[in-house]
Amino acid sequence: MWKRSPYVIPDFSLSCFLWKVIPRLLCIFSVNMLNISAFRIHRVENTDNCQDHTIYSWPTFVLEGEPTVLKCLQFKNTNSFDLSLNLTWKKKDPSGIIPIGFKGPRIMSQGDAVWLLPTILQDSGEYICTQRNSSYCTKVSMHLKVVKRNETNNISYPQKAFLLSSGKIVCPNLENFIQNNTNYELKWYKDSTRLNMDNKKFTALEGTNYLLINPISMNDSGYYTCEMTFAFEKEQYKITRTVQLQILEKKKKNIPVIVNPNERITSVALGSHLTIPCRVFIGANNHSDVDVWWLANHSYIQTIYPDGRVKEGEIGQFVENNNRSIEVQLIFDSITEADFHTDFRCVAQIVGGNHVQTVTVKEKKKGLYNKPIMLITIFFSLLFF
Repeated sequence: MWKRSPYVIPDFSLSCFLWKVIPRLLCIFSVNMLNISAFRIHRVENTDNCQDHTIYSWPTFVLEGEPTVLKCLQFKNTNSFDLSLNLTWKKKDPSGIIPIGFKGPRIMSQGDAVWLLPTILQDSGEYICTQRNSSYCTKVSMHLKVVKRNETNNISYPQKAFLLSSGKIVCPNLENFIQNNTNYELKWYKDSTRLNMDNKKFTALEGTNYLLINPISMNDSGYYTCEMTFAFEKEQYKITRTVQLQILEKKKKNIPVIVNPNERITSVALGSHLTIPCRVFIGANNHSDVDVWWLANHSYIQTIYPDGRVKEGEIGQFVENNNRSIEVQLIFDSITEADFHTDFRCVAQIVGGNHVQTVTVKEKKKGLYNKPIMLITIFFSLLFF
């Protein structure tokens, strides 16, 4: 018999009661001391009266000589860039302040973004955007890593396709350069060799950011590079992205079944340790290989959390009544506010079929009292005091 893995903490709600029969109001609040970040949050002591300082720990990678855009992260309870706030950028070195509307030979600031056209190796470092008005101030720090051009494969994007199917490779992270332009065209390379679009094997349509491969063979695995030209004020810049394509062999069509997690929302307190098991039922006679992994915001866990705060556990295999199951746990060393705004997905994949289960981590509120009966007891105590 296998030992059942720890399951998530059940959800419960925090109530706030209004006492109408006594002259004052009693209400319970839960105070949240962390702000939002995309992947990981570090709290930093502030010396300039800023209420919040958030560090976005996963760096932005860009090849040397190519343009890049750093956008100031949106903050909690804000729907878009707030023009009433004074926003400035600063690189954490003697470079100084980059105010809104700044335009230099290579660096400019527009709205909530700073553009580097193009990047050089010395641009690597920490960039801080500060939003401030007369009553509010908050900072976000993000890291830029400029990589030498001969290290392209070190910043590749993993993608998968099925053998003998019609596969698609997507050229990622072009949003800031495409915008409303539908006339752009990508050049595609495989292992530094330009692909021939005149045959039926490869198809790349103008105004699209993907390459179609039909049919997929095992020889199609490897590194693909997409390249586009970005024009800005009579200057042209080259933008490249490298995709590592993995081919999964198709044996027969099977659809794996994720039996846990069976709830889409998990409640947990800030700072807590959390383990979410993803258990996949395989059955007794199914000998197909099943891949199980977790994603955070559509990216691999080890990519989003290189420090290991959130990680995948070892693959566990279980047999019960001759039926096989496998399990991969998602382990949080310590829950942060960022986890409440991250899309976690367990993916179970067999060649020819897959099953995806989404899990939302929700904050479990803490108050002075957890049950209404405690408030009633206090109420009667005050009446007879």
